Amino acid sequence: MSDIDELKAELAQLRDRVGMLEDHNAIRRLHYAYGYYTDYNRAEDLANLFADDAEIIFLSGIYRGKEGARRLYGDWFQQFFTQGQVGPVYGFLLDHFQMQDIITVAPDRQTAKGRFRAVLFGGNHESREYAPPGLPNQFYEAGMYENDYVREDGVWKIKRLDYVVQWQADYEKGWYGTVAHLQPLTTCFPEDPLGPDELIENHRQTWPYRQNLEMHYAHPVLGKAVGGL
Repeated sequence: MSDIDELKAELAQLRDRVGMLEDHNAIRRLHYAYGYYTDYNRAEDLANLFADDAEIIFLSGIYRGKEGARRLYGDWFQQFFTQGQVGPVYGFLLDHFQMQDIITVAPDRQTAKGRFRAVLFGGNHESREYAPPGLPNQFYEAGMYENDYVREDGVWKIKRLDYVVQWQADYEKGWYGTVAHLQPLTTCFPEDPLGPDELIENHRQTWPYRQNLEMHYAHPVLGKAVGGL
């Protein structure tokens, strides 16, 4: 191989490595935007983060496509939390902190997977006139995401979002004395107008039960999946 050919090959490798880094940053930005839009109940902005054939797995239910996203984030969450208003609204807190991301981009750079941890603080101020029924006035939540992403027309979108609540706790009682206020879904749409399109087979109970969410990535030293996953 000539010096010119070697330089061309090295340049191609560097371009690919830079492209991978750009993909990581784009996917991280995509998921962080998801957290911010969820904070403010921006249902339409959330729906547009997803591919047309996306799946959202939440509380043992599967919401399909953009219409499923609008049903989950708009018809359910936005109506329940803020009475249909785009936030922020007076006296209502729903702050998601997205962190500890591990992102794996496929060699062809057309698909990717990502694992994120979320910590949430939520509730109402005592002066707020409307209080969502059944929602604690002050609570914590933590959960894990294992997501799939797809590049469509050069833009990364969420293909499959799988969120598993790890625990919930009332502020006063803490996780020691709290049973999660969110429980697995049992009825599908349209029987339940807010329900998922389908229920998953491995029914997931919530806190104090703990649910495993398989890790998509290999052990960084051993180079293989660990822990029986």
